[in-house]
Amino acid sequence: MSYKLLIRCLLLSGIVVVITACGERIPSDTEGEALISQIHTGANIQDLTDRHDLNYSPGVLPENMTLAEKKERFAYLVAPVVESVHAELMGEYSRAAKAINTGQIQELEVLRAYHQVDTDQELLQILKPHPKSIAMAQAALESAWGTSRFFRQANNIFGVWSYNINEPRIAAIEQRGTQTIWVRQYPSLYASIRDYFQMMAKSISFRDFQKQKMETSDPYLLVQLLGHYSEKGADYCKELSVLIRYNNFQEYD
Repeated sequence: MSYKLLIRCLLLSGIVVVITACGERIPSDTEGEALISQIHTGANIQDLTDRHDLNYSPGVLPENMTLAEKKERFAYLVAPVVESVHAELMGEYSRAAKAINTGQIQELEVLRAYHQVDTDQELLQILKPHPKSIAMAQAALESAWGTSRFFRQANNIFGVWSYNINEPRIAAIEQRGTQTIWVRQYPSLYASIRDYFQMMAKSISFRDFQKQKMETSDPYLLVQLLGHYSEKGADYCKELSVLIRYNNFQEYD
């Protein structure tokens, strides 16, 4: 992704962008290819979300973990939070839809003003969350199954940049020219996932994605519209599809 496109990804609230070129966001190309080639091996992530005998922490990464163990830790830490955030967002969407259907004009005016939109359709488009399977796939890919430094030290699952000097953040090791790359530091995984859904609903780089999610909930169709999320473009979309398929992420939907 070009630097100009990154700037266009600036959000109206919080001013953050998606990282696309920092080596700490995702594994190196070689490691990434290995991750994709092995995602059908090891434990199925759907078999791990209901485990109650696990005790993992976002900031602690056990040494010498196998891929199956990385998936186990990832499922334990991320899946329940994605479920919780998505349920909250669907509740907000349902309340707005009900207000529209019942003609609650005053409430709708408040909601449109708060979300800075002009129409009820735009309001619903912002509030409706995309499928959980896509969030899980992006979380796995962007955080290398929860092993990245940004995940461990900043609860930053999706590699979100920060341009706000007044918010908590950490510096990336790599630089873009003479520019220090700052990554937003979240107080919790919940905050990271909530911010991610908001970014995907509001960023102008994902307009087609936002419109299409109102027409279909098929994750395989929707991920084809996420090429702008990574400098890999179409290859990134293919990787997400593979992750969803081999890990049965669609079961979350």
